[in-house]
Amino acid sequence: MPPDEHPFAEPWEAQAFAMAVKLQEQGLFTPVEWAEALGAALRQDTKRSYYESWLSALETLVTQKGAMTRAERLNRIDAWDKAARATPHGQPIELSRSGPAPETAPAANRKGPASFP
Repeated sequence: MPPDEHPFAEPWEAQAFAMAVKLQEQGLFTPVEWAEALGAALRQDTKRSYYESWLSALETLVTQKGAMTRAERLNRIDAWDKAARATPHGQPIELSRSGPAPETAPAANRKGPASFP
């Protein structure tokens, strides 16, 4: 790759990549499970971007493995959407701009790494 090119078009793509790598390193899912989930996400919607499929695969695995419930995931998506709408153009999106923290189950009630956001 030429030095002036970047592998990620947006910061969220790099963050999704890093989360998937970290969760795999922590043992939440195997490389084979990741490949199967990403392949399924890519086939499911051929019009979305590669990293949108990457994020979809990550959300699927995190939910399937019990690291986050569907309700927690939807609450977090809503919080990020609110934070994005409240963020001035050109500024980094911060979850704190969405209002109160979304409800989440105590880490002791979840499977998987306790450090998952």
